[in-house]
Amino acid sequence: MSCSIEDSESKTKIDNEVSNNDTIEAIDQMTVDKSELIEIEGNMYSEYYPGKRDLKFQGPQDEMGERHGKWLYFSENGDELSMTMYKNGKRHGHSIVKYPNGGIHYIGEYRENKQVGEWKTYTIEGKLHEVKKFEDPDN
Repeated sequence: MSCSIEDSESKTKIDNEVSNNDTIEAIDQMTVDKSELIEIEGNMYSEYYPGKRDLKFQGPQDEMGERHGKWLYFSENGDELSMTMYKNGKRHGHSIVKYPNGGIHYIGEYRENKQVGEWKTYTIEGKLHEVKKFEDPDN
């Protein structure tokens, strides 16, 4: 009798392990390999949302593969949510970030990854909420 109890316990343990492995495999299949969502043609980098239909990020790269130039970020619906200028991998130039409704959330400028000059933040209704001034080390 003890033999059949041990066999039963072993079978239950194996069934649980198989069930857990099936769950892990199902989760692994839902995980998306980010490299499958990226395309690089020449110096243009494009990254897509899972399913690879809708563009998420797009912009040029320098010789080192760093962001360089105008980079755009899109919602899953294809609406442009932000535009930021880069220079050799650092934010450098104008940046505009929008709410999903298309209204401007904030706008400002970067120099070597640091906020400079006047930055304006708006409410979702489009009203000016705040103005902050940052020092420009070049001036």
